[in-house]
Amino acid sequence: MSIETILSQIDAEIDRLQQVRKLLATSGNISDVSTGKKRGPKPGAKRGRKPGVKKGTKRNLSPEARQRIREAQQRRWAAIKSGKKTK
Repeated sequence: MSIETILSQIDAEIDRLQQVRKLLATSGNISDVSTGKKRGPKPGAKRGRKPGVKKGTKRNLSPEARQRIREAQQRRWAAIKSGKKTK
């Protein structure tokens, strides 16, 4: 093979790779192909609140609900201590 043949093959491969790059850049994929930067929230960014939940509000359980949770947990602990499996 001559040097001119090798160079023309390299140029053809470069053209194919540039076409593929253009397709990837316009396909709307997650990362920006030209800069390598990822789109989306920045690392460490806080997520938004759920709709309808005001800032600083807490969810409060009723005393009955707390009692049911307490009893269920005690049953789990008793089953573990006795060596039985729970549901």
